[in-house]
Amino acid sequence: MSLFQTFKPVFSWKIKGRNYSNNFRKNSMEPVNLAYVVKESTFSEKSSNPLIVMHGLFGSKSNWNTLCKWYQEKTKPQRKIIALDVRNHGDSPHHPNHSYEVLVLDLKTLMKRLEIVKACLLGHSMGGSIAMLFALNYPTQVEKLIVGDISPTAFKLGNFRDYIKAMKNVKIPFETYISKARVSADIQLMQQGVKNKDVRKFLLTNLIHKSDGSFGWRINLSGLLMNISNLEHFPRKEGQIYEGPTLFIGGADSGFMTNSDIPKIKMIFPKCEFEFIEGAGHWVHSDKRLEFFKSTIEFLNRNG
Repeated sequence: MSLFQTFKPVFSWKIKGRNYSNNFRKNSMEPVNLAYVVKESTFSEKSSNPLIVMHGLFGSKSNWNTLCKWYQEKTKPQRKIIALDVRNHGDSPHHPNHSYEVLVLDLKTLMKRLEIVKACLLGHSMGGSIAMLFALNYPTQVEKLIVGDISPTAFKLGNFRDYIKAMKNVKIPFETYISKARVSADIQLMQQGVKNKDVRKFLLTNLIHKSDGSFGWRINLSGLLMNISNLEHFPRKEGQIYEGPTLFIGGADSGFMTNSDIPKIKMIFPKCEFEFIEGAGHWVHSDKRLEFFKSTIEFLNRNG
């Protein structure tokens, strides 16, 4: 029997525009209270460390519902599974600062709030970078690390910038039925250059119908666009390494993690292993869900 609980943030704020006061600079490194869900069985081993799951850019904790259910049922010993919404995503607060340093601070704050001393971390893309940086900064608090289709190197997010701009340009009339609104938004995204149907479907998971009858996006588009350059560089400090068990799992058809990255990754994560799943792109956990699960659950359940 699984218990499924949803926790919303204690506070939430949205700041529109780009002209922020001195308060922004003063408070830019303050953490926010993240929204999260817990999957836990009454038979879970209380002594086992939980698994914390973090989504990528444009994602949310709900994207991982099925996988989290599987993890909760199949981890041995059985673990508590916690899936969170990164700031500016899902049900978590919006904030004008969005850098890996502050995202790690958010995770650190959540673990303290939940009295978690040590955890396994699983993150995809942006979430994978958060997990890597947390492991480097706080290695004694990470039992195992799983990184989905991202490497600790510099990379460009040009397509993601284009996606944000396209989403900002979507216009839907008031009082439109949600089904028609989705069709209209899908067409507008396609007209603005988002040609991949699966990408559009993923972006549309963020479309929301507001109480006043208008439509908008759950994610903080303006804040993310302003900060996206922060996400193109991994801010590792010289000499930092994480020596715990680490799995890098990527899509064979994705360019976010390649064989040429492996030597550098091994220098930072000396006990790492790699797997590339055939037929999967960047959203490897969605493209090949079962294959992704089989590889990650074997890694989580492995002793030593």
